[in-house]
Amino acid sequence: MKDVTKLFSMVIMISTSSILEVVAQSYVTYNHDAAKMNQITVQEIGAGGLTPAFYYDVFHRSYQKTAASKNKLTCRSLAGVAGWQQVEDADSVKSSLEKRAEVEALNVADRQVDIAWLAEGTKITSKLSDFQGNINHIIGAGGNFKDKERWENYYGMFQCAIKATQDAYMPNAQRKKEYLAIYADICKENETLVKFIVQLSHRTRTKALLEATGNRPNNNGAHASSAFSRWRNAGWKTQSGGGSSTGDSNTGSGTIVIDENP
Repeated sequence: MKDVTKLFSMVIMISTSSILEVVAQSYVTYNHDAAKMNQITVQEIGAGGLTPAFYYDVFHRSYQKTAASKNKLTCRSLAGVAGWQQVEDADSVKSSLEKRAEVEALNVADRQVDIAWLAEGTKITSKLSDFQGNINHIIGAGGNFKDKERWENYYGMFQCAIKATQDAYMPNAQRKKEYLAIYADICKENETLVKFIVQLSHRTRTKALLEATGNRPNNNGAHASSAFSRWRNAGWKTQSGGGSSTGDSNTGSGTIVIDENP
């Protein structure tokens, strides 16, 4: 019986101490400060007033004038309105990006396959082959290695332009324009090269003719001397001995006369 009484007494003591501790904590936790609560209320929702008034009038007059208008509730409301307006802007941006993605997908598909080269490649390759063949004729036509090197640089330039166009990220319509421009340049330079080869050929022939004419032996002196001798033998006679008379001409010994009828 004594043990039960002791146990009951201990339980009552523990319960009493717990109740007293809760009451003490409640008093500390819920100790109300009206001035602080008013300041928090003004900062949060802008309602109420700052107390004590004389304290703010003396030390924080500028803060007291603007505290209610700068409350957090107003900032939250404005942020919410701005965020709601951004929803429509975000939807508009999303729609624009989706349309742009569809267009760009078509552009990527158009740029992956070089259809323009399939249409214009044979023509350009054939003209390049003719251009290379004409370059190989430069030495045979009388040109030098510097001339051939110059035109080979043109050939390399056209090859580089074709390779750059093939590797470029551009639609087939623009790529075809570039190929046609390259083809026109090749045709133009090829015509210029043909004229240059013709000029070299004519120069070589003219030089050969001039060299042949200059090396021809000049026998004009011998021919003139021979003709003079024949003319002198046929037209002039030298008479020696006694004098004689022939026609109107009188001759004496050692006189030269002209024979009208040889």
